[in-house]
Amino acid sequence: MADIGSDIERPLGQAVRPPRAARRISAGVVAVTVVVLAVIGVSGAIALRERPFRKPEEVAVSTPKATAVVEPAAPAAEPAPLPQAQAAPKTSGSKTGGSKMGGPQIIHMQTEAGDGPPGAIVIHDPSTTGQNLRIAHIPDRALVESGETGPLPVRAADGRRPFDVYARPWSGARGARVAIVIGGLAVSQTGTQAAIAKLPAEVTLGFAPQGNSIGRWMQAARQSGHEIVMQVPLEPFDYPNVNPGRNTLTVVATPDENLENLRWVLSRTTNYTGVMNYMGARFSADAAAMGPLMAELGRRGLAYVDDGSSARSLAPELALKNGVPFAAGDTSIDAVRDRGAILKKLDELEATARAKGFAVGIGSAFDLTVDTVSSWVIEAKKRGIEIVPISAVAVDPEKG
Repeated sequence: MADIGSDIERPLGQAVRPPRAARRISAGVVAVTVVVLAVIGVSGAIALRERPFRKPEEVAVSTPKATAVVEPAAPAAEPAPLPQAQAAPKTSGSKTGGSKMGGPQIIHMQTEAGDGPPGAIVIHDPSTTGQNLRIAHIPDRALVESGETGPLPVRAADGRRPFDVYARPWSGARGARVAIVIGGLAVSQTGTQAAIAKLPAEVTLGFAPQGNSIGRWMQAARQSGHEIVMQVPLEPFDYPNVNPGRNTLTVVATPDENLENLRWVLSRTTNYTGVMNYMGARFSADAAAMGPLMAELGRRGLAYVDDGSSARSLAPELALKNGVPFAAGDTSIDAVRDRGAILKKLDELEATARAKGFAVGIGSAFDLTVDTVSSWVIEAKKRGIEIVPISAVAVDPEKG
């Protein structure tokens, strides 16, 4: 009877649901609810994004811009001069497509001198470039070492030579070239001043080591654009009756004694490209005496200019052996101190230059020579002759 009463009280149409079945349905509802909420959450997150990735190929990704930085060299107490084409360049950098920060980049350079088209990559060999004429009177400290009697020329740690750095720039053209060396400067103060002022800047000047105020005259000459050489007194035949002067290098002296005298000459000033003999017919014909001199010049990066007065000179062979840039004079232009005779010698130089490409004339700083050379150079230029420094016609074993 109790079961019948319970059935009567139960609402119509509803059957008895087992308890386990009811729990199974509740778990399924919960699971579905969780899934629905997750979908709604993800959809909402996507909808709320500021720029959804609907078209990934149109999305621009910005990359930090690389900047090329040029750090200047640490300044010395007195600024060492740089070669003209090595002056600090103006740079502009551009990143190649697809490159990454910190990866390889091509930096296009434009120098202040404008050598090359805008943005061109210009590579210079420092050994082929002369000194900037605006600072040509300032010694390059990298090319100087201290000696017992004064500063001595030396190769720089990067391989640059005084021959390269102190050379006067020239056109590099293949036309007829004439190099003229006027020696004997610093002996007469008024004569030296007149020679520096009157002679065209393309004329090379030779300084006598026995002269006075050589450092001051060197600066004046270099500021005027001249290339310079130092004259070395070498033993002539009939020495000492014929005497080149103080600290002459001789064949009877030991190599150490001759090197000591040579270094005294080299220390008299700075900013020169090489040395030129003063006399020396006997000395230059002696291999035992001449060999150590050439070895010292090669070690220091200096040229040797032979005035051409002795046919027995061993200088060409020894210069080649020791890596010394070498030039030889074709004629002495003022052996006869007469204007007409000097002009004739200069015209011979021009003919030689047209025949073989270049010629070298050697003279002294006499007033007549200076005046004659100055006027001849002006006319020779009009005829297409290029007047060049002695370094421009030197044979350099290090450059083939």
